[in-house]
Amino acid sequence: MNISIVGASGAVGQELLQVLQQRNFPVRQLRLFGSERSAGQTYTFRNNPVVVERLQHGDLFSNTHIVFTSAGAAVSREYADDITRHGAIMIDNSSAFRMCDDVPLVVPECNPSDALQHPRNIIANPNCTTIMMVTALMPIERLSHIQRIHVASYQSASGAGALAMKEVEQQYADIAQGKQPHIQRFPHQLAYNVIPQIDVFTDNDYTKEEMKMYHETRKILHSNVRCSATCVRVSTLRCHSEAIWVQTAEQLNIDNVRNAIVQAPGCTLVDDTQHAKYPMPLYTQGTDNIYVGRIRRDIAEDNAITLWITGDQIRKGAALNAVQIAELIIEKNK
Repeated sequence: MNISIVGASGAVGQELLQVLQQRNFPVRQLRLFGSERSAGQTYTFRNNPVVVERLQHGDLFSNTHIVFTSAGAAVSREYADDITRHGAIMIDNSSAFRMCDDVPLVVPECNPSDALQHPRNIIANPNCTTIMMVTALMPIERLSHIQRIHVASYQSASGAGALAMKEVEQQYADIAQGKQPHIQRFPHQLAYNVIPQIDVFTDNDYTKEEMKMYHETRKILHSNVRCSATCVRVSTLRCHSEAIWVQTAEQLNIDNVRNAIVQAPGCTLVDDTQHAKYPMPLYTQGTDNIYVGRIRRDIAEDNAITLWITGDQIRKGAALNAVQIAELIIEKNK
């Protein structure tokens, strides 16, 4: 297939290149697009150099089958017609189209059939924290309907981009040298700190990130579940974690939940508290699955369990999920 990546120089764009190569995705021609600043940069794909072209309006995508877009919501909205008008399918990693009724929002482990109906030739990739959570919760939903979710996320610096990672590293270095740390990418110093704000606050005092988890979870799971989230930025560099509490319609046996996680696609169980084994960002960077542990019955509410998950939000939370969506489309067209 002829494939294009818009936003190729960003963290997700670079991860897309790696995932396409690692999964032996059937690429006949690859084109990379970026801003005027990124144009001219060269990246290697399957031992061949590929030069980033400047994104502009016109017929750049007339001979393209699938376009991965990861350059922000404004760019996705502006170029959606250019990308799709000749039949290319746009798999969008931004928030631009996630809640549009005529755009499917897809996590292949949860709602793969939704990807096959895309009237606007656009398929949306969910928010990274939502992808991670629903991947881990889908096997529980299959055991008993999840009615309520409370979740606290612990989101790494890389969720705010490559420059944010550099900023927190520089803050640690500045503090060690007795210098005043520079603050630009976050509302406060992140080094030696946690910040209980990701994105801007809305009228109900939840942030946009937290409201994404509410709305996107319902759309992906085709569910009336209510999700209350608190999203927190922590100073790890890569991989997000989430502490999740779920209430189900029926009381679940914990061993059955563990078995369901073991058998679920996209999940890995790490749950041996007697030997201090549980998911941690330090060990999940660069991996594909969502790691699940600390599964236990909740002692404050009937029919409730709690669990802890960790995953690489740039891979499964973004690039890998997008490529898996493309693989669904290829499988349909065989």
